[in-house]
Amino acid sequence: MKKIIPLLLLPFIGLSMVLSVNGQLSDTIPAQINPEIDSNQVRFQSVLRPLRQIAGAPEAFYSYFWEFGDGSYSFARTPVHQYKDTGEYDVRLFATNNYDDGKKPPTRLQRVRLEKKKSLIAANTTPAFFKGAGSLEIRSSQQPKPGEDMVLLIGYRNRPGSGTAGSGSILLLYNEKQFAKNSFDLADTRTYHAERKIGFDSLIACAPAAETWLAEHTADSKGFFHASAGSYPYAADKEQLRQALKMEMDPFRQHQVWRIEAGTAGTEQFLFLSLNTLPEMIKDTNAVVTITGLFIPDDPALEMEKFNLELPIVASHDPNRLTLKNKRLNYRLTGRNRENTYKIQFQNTGKGPAKQVAIDVAIPGMLSSASIQVTDRKPACTWCTTAYPNQSCFDTIVRGDSIRFIFKNIYLPGTQQEGVEEPDSTMGYVKYTLSFTKGMRKEAFSSSAAIIFDKNEPIYTNRSVGRFKKGLSPGVIVGYGTALGSTLKNLGRQNYTLGFTLSEYSAYKKYFQWELYLQGYQETETFLGRRTGRDTMINGVGYKLEYSDSYLREKVFAFEAVPLELRYNFNSFISGGAGALVAGEFSRTRSRRVQAMVSGATGEGQLLEGTMDKESEAFAEWRGAFFADLQFGRVRVGPALGVRFLQYMNPGQQRLLFYASWKF
Repeated sequence: MKKIIPLLLLPFIGLSMVLSVNGQLSDTIPAQINPEIDSNQVRFQSVLRPLRQIAGAPEAFYSYFWEFGDGSYSFARTPVHQYKDTGEYDVRLFATNNYDDGKKPPTRLQRVRLEKKKSLIAANTTPAFFKGAGSLEIRSSQQPKPGEDMVLLIGYRNRPGSGTAGSGSILLLYNEKQFAKNSFDLADTRTYHAERKIGFDSLIACAPAAETWLAEHTADSKGFFHASAGSYPYAADKEQLRQALKMEMDPFRQHQVWRIEAGTAGTEQFLFLSLNTLPEMIKDTNAVVTITGLFIPDDPALEMEKFNLELPIVASHDPNRLTLKNKRLNYRLTGRNRENTYKIQFQNTGKGPAKQVAIDVAIPGMLSSASIQVTDRKPACTWCTTAYPNQSCFDTIVRGDSIRFIFKNIYLPGTQQEGVEEPDSTMGYVKYTLSFTKGMRKEAFSSSAAIIFDKNEPIYTNRSVGRFKKGLSPGVIVGYGTALGSTLKNLGRQNYTLGFTLSEYSAYKKYFQWELYLQGYQETETFLGRRTGRDTMINGVGYKLEYSDSYLREKVFAFEAVPLELRYNFNSFISGGAGALVAGEFSRTRSRRVQAMVSGATGEGQLLEGTMDKESEAFAEWRGAFFADLQFGRVRVGPALGVRFLQYMNPGQQRLLFYASWKF
């Protein structure tokens, strides 16, 4: 009797055969969707490649984002969805591999056909999407990782209690100008509630005609815009709306606009956007990118709203992370009171709930642990100093070089816990600020954290590094140089120089510097010889030439450039440097000066002088030199004095340059 293999097992067997042939091919196998259809109710299961555990990391696992093709979604591993009507639906699964060293499984569309239905009304459990009281929020299916796709979920609704229609426009802003290259490419948009894409000018044209619709705008702590009291004509409303939106759009390179018609109050509707995270986006995988959404309502009684989605760029998917916002600082504009905003994200990936979460954070030496301010936290709970016994609370223990955050008596579900389908309920975070100490230096500063769920082993986060932009520091140098030993031919004994420098702004230790010197005219005169004892005619009158001296006179306008110099600041007041110098001439003028003593018939002597044989040439001479110097004063930024020893070649000569400089 032949053994019948259920059709449902065939995909699993085929996948296993492929994996056994070549394990390296597993990265290219798409996520496979297996629907179990019962009338209009479908249970979804998936087949994914085996996980490849990262050594030393917590247990690898998949997180899931399902898109059901009817405007609904789920984060569950095996969701059950009931469709409202029969027909064909395009289902997508976006699976993210956490603590796995392979690639994310590619997404492949699965079409599901429904021919029967049990009821007219679907009985689905909708995931909690909105965390605030606004009309617009944005979520992503995963943290952006260069080279991977992700889904951006834009949710909109009528505010609860508004009682009015929620028509208007949604403006999405992405790809910030602060980064050299674009972060995302919009690959696809899926709409299910008659949303339609429009241009920016059409958005302005849809602005309401109410006189008081838009005045000056300020943003409150929640990111909502409120119009101040005032009356403006219709044309002014349009122009002020354009200006307000242009200000919001200015930090971004790209935008998209959709017209929407929201349902009744409390009804949530969604736009699904597929974004490709570009491979060349940002080299620093600890950077934080922002995607901004604006809801511009048609109802003049409603306010324009703003929602910022901050996403850390990751090299691998790890739900426990430490991020520093604005990691590239301008040292020239950064003072000791500047606040650095950190965020520690954590997720319980266990099979049961966590009652306590402790987070130990190492504080960089340049930051003051005493300046800590906790600005937000989740789970939201009271401070332990004011809590009653056994109440959920939050505590902070500050040490000299570290801080401990503790969530006590909480209930944080685990991702593998039975009945937990909403990943957001398993996550938490602490957001805090730290200021610089008085002796802040221009060098990188790093921080990391250890997260302890109950009494389990600590989970160590990434190391978040803050850096200062190099910046440019122009400078002026005035010098006096003199030769050591005998004066060489064609060179003056001394010269005064005016120079300009360019270097990194206020470098802490080593840095490169470039210099250009414009030297004044150098004049030299060389005796060529003397002639004596002959007669000569001057203006038709005979004279006796007693003697005639000839001199070669040269006038040189030169420059010196330092194409390569390495400097090192020993401290704030002493600096040393060494490098190479190239010297050249803008122009060299030669002439012969003649000085003659003549006597007439009376025997009276007369001294005559003249110039002849004048010629000029440009860029005729080139020389090179190596040098080393010491500098004293405000060597990082400000005035300083220095002395430099130079060894010239072609021809060889040694010189000293005494100079004063000022860096700005």
